[in-house]
Amino acid sequence: MIAKLSGIVDQVGPEGAVIDVGGVGYLTFCSTRTLGLLPPPGAAARLLVETHVREDHIHLYGFVDAAERDWFRLLTTVQGVGARLALAILSALIPDQLTLAIVAQDKTAVARADGVGPKLAARIVNELRDKVSGLPAAAPGSITAPLAAAGEGGAVGDAVSALVNLGYRRVEAFTAVGAAAKRLGDGAAADALIRAGLQELAPTGANGAMR
Repeated sequence: MIAKLSGIVDQVGPEGAVIDVGGVGYLTFCSTRTLGLLPPPGAAARLLVETHVREDHIHLYGFVDAAERDWFRLLTTVQGVGARLALAILSALIPDQLTLAIVAQDKTAVARADGVGPKLAARIVNELRDKVSGLPAAAPGSITAPLAAAGEGGAVGDAVSALVNLGYRRVEAFTAVGAAAKRLGDGAAADALIRAGLQELAPTGANGAMR
């Protein structure tokens, strides 16, 4: 099974790229994010790879980093999400945005991906909610790390609920509290997170609330 390709970029198309490894060209299907981060043809590149073997084909799916690869693996565990649809989701949302959407239960954000309807988006956010904390997108230093770790519980969850009750959209509240938790550190009380979260939201003023 192929797990990584290191070679020369031969071609880049709308759905994938051909990587030349020792004179053999490997077609890898990729998200638009990975394709956009590849160097131009003729330059060296490395892709992490998931190999899918079927009776009638062998497909390679390439990723620029472990965060995207691991999200691909996780997305394809959801019923109704195949490899191509997982790439469509990763083309619409980068890993950190996807983590935030799952933790915030933001079905609308997930449904922006081509081929994902409201019912499938709801299934994705529901099934993956408890599985995001171990992914690289939720690593220390990301604002999604305290959110993915805390979910709905504890001071972080209380602070998010308070901001939502004040009229802020859920994803805005999660983003603001995530930034506040990163700044204040572990153990910050809910009231401190609320105040810091409101400070994060202050630039949006009245337009950020009561929508």
